[in-house]
Amino acid sequence: MRELVVENQEVLLIPQDFKFANKGKVTAVSAGDFTLELDYEPENILENTYCEFFTQTSHGKLYFASYAKKIEGKTLTIASPAKHKFLQRRQYTRIKFVHELELTSEGKSYKIHTKDISAGGMKFDTSDNLNIEATFNVELPLFDNQVLNCTFSPIRVEKKSEGGYTVSGQFTYPTTHERMLLTQFCAKRNVEIKNK
Repeated sequence: MRELVVENQEVLLIPQDFKFANKGKVTAVSAGDFTLELDYEPENILENTYCEFFTQTSHGKLYFASYAKKIEGKTLTIASPAKHKFLQRRQYTRIKFVHELELTSEGKSYKIHTKDISAGGMKFDTSDNLNIEATFNVELPLFDNQVLNCTFSPIRVEKKSEGGYTVSGQFTYPTTHERMLLTQFCAKRNVEIKNK
């Protein structure tokens, strides 16, 4: 684990109740554990209770489950996990995400058929030629009937030979909490799909 988690590395920590997700930086690494200095007070994060961890490394997005051996304020001593998994090389885990949704902008709505999604953005097909300079609101259905509100900005619009357009773009969020929720959703779905 020592070669995967290094000092000053940013780590996302998600407890059982993902509403209390937190992030921080690694301040020390040893053979059996590493020290994580959180950005926020560790609400609902308990000693000896498993959480999920995500971090970006030179090998790709790293995922593992572990627990805090010790919690002192915002400083956590995290046990080195028995195993870990690389999700993929890109910054955000991209998953297949097939839904019929609507984008809205300035009182108009546009029907879209999503193809894939990540915390960074999404790709979809539409019959509408969207204004690439505009921003759009979209509601993303996640788990447990939870809907995430995001703002979408097109980056690339490709005309399809059979008609319509394929659009790729990025999300912006009102707070980092929404991005963390979508990061967790995509990572969980990615693990589920690989384990099928």
